[in-house]
Amino acid sequence: MDVNSAVPAPTASDHLCVLVHGLWGNPQHLWFLTASLREKYPEGRLHILVAKRNSGSFTYDGIELGGERVASEIEETLEELARSGNEIKKLSVIGYSLGGLVSRYAIGLLFQKGLFEKIQPVNFTTFATPHLGVRTPLRGYHNHVWNVLGARTLSASGTQLFTVDRFRDTTRPILAVLADPGSVFIRGLALFQHRSLYANITGDRSVVYYTAAISSIDPYVDPETVSITYIPGYEDVIVDADKPVTPKAKPELGLTQRFTSSLATGLYRVPIVAFLIVFIPIGSTIFLLNSAVQSVRSRQRIQLHEQGKAGIDIARYRTSDMINSMRQEVEDIFENVNNSQSQEYLPADSEELALAPTNSRRSANFAHATSGTSEIGCIEELKEESGLDFPTLALTPDQFAMIDALDNVGFKKYPVFIHKHRHTHAAIVRRMDKPAFDEGKIVARHWLDNFVL
Repeated sequence: MDVNSAVPAPTASDHLCVLVHGLWGNPQHLWFLTASLREKYPEGRLHILVAKRNSGSFTYDGIELGGERVASEIEETLEELARSGNEIKKLSVIGYSLGGLVSRYAIGLLFQKGLFEKIQPVNFTTFATPHLGVRTPLRGYHNHVWNVLGARTLSASGTQLFTVDRFRDTTRPILAVLADPGSVFIRGLALFQHRSLYANITGDRSVVYYTAAISSIDPYVDPETVSITYIPGYEDVIVDADKPVTPKAKPELGLTQRFTSSLATGLYRVPIVAFLIVFIPIGSTIFLLNSAVQSVRSRQRIQLHEQGKAGIDIARYRTSDMINSMRQEVEDIFENVNNSQSQEYLPADSEELALAPTNSRRSANFAHATSGTSEIGCIEELKEESGLDFPTLALTPDQFAMIDALDNVGFKKYPVFIHKHRHTHAAIVRRMDKPAFDEGKIVARHWLDNFVL
């Protein structure tokens, strides 16, 4: 769906909703969210723009360039709607994965240009967005393996997602600047009447729970060991974030059951070991070669953009079907490697934890943060209520500061439990029309039930 494909006819609608896809993505990834939105709100009630200028390998170009493209696309759409007699008075922005960060950057640009003095920001929602980056919480030398190597495989977007970049003339990562309380990005975000996020609690190989939920703890590390309460009407998918998880009693297994379980586990690991030995070296080679090619192309695009020579015609940069197919394989390889990293936690007496901002020790996971408040319920209280321990993840000082700033702005946070498919990052927005992704319908329904026109 593309409002730029034809001159829109005048309607009674004064609300524009913009949807922004993620890394390696394209507008088709958001087909279900778009279709669901249109089904509830016909053409005469809501205008929809699915941003398209960051498609495919263009997502390698970084949050800043991506945000500028989206901001430009929004402004051009508003101008086109105005020429056709449609005066837009309300704006909503929906971001999926990296698209959530690109959207936050674009919002800051629009705020700086004074757009929100004329148009009311209404809904801002992210699905599986890495608000704190994709760095695996690790301590010591481990930080210099995957967190450093991974940052070098995705061009500008990689260094920004792993928070090893330096934004413009600052000494800070762009994600830290995006969450600076005095920045145009936070000031613009704070003007939205409703802010919400959806975070997979398990199975998301690209964006794990802590970063999608803006949290310093992860109570869902092993969902099988806890009892989870769901929001009535959205059972088994949308977790009731206001109620702490409770421990689940472990059944006693007999000797035969233990032997059967051990045998099944061993047999399950055989194909995994074979995959690691045979396919990982081949896949890694393809992944690194493609990353090198895309990084070079991305740098060229960024240079053209900085020189004002990029324009808006992206046809000459589009890749062939063969490259698009390879991109899917590269995405799978990256996600598998990223998912193999294990999170680490800060000791209770560590200096890092002692220096962490106060709000980062609170639970932004269960209670819904509202605008202007950070009273979200201390982790100590959750420990007491649930009988479970929630150790603090080994985040960086920048990440702790991001949590504080974003929680002070306020988000309604909805943990999502996808059961039917292991690729929950795609299932949460139902990127493809297949039964295994049908739980994404429940996510979309909950989102639309809370969408304010």
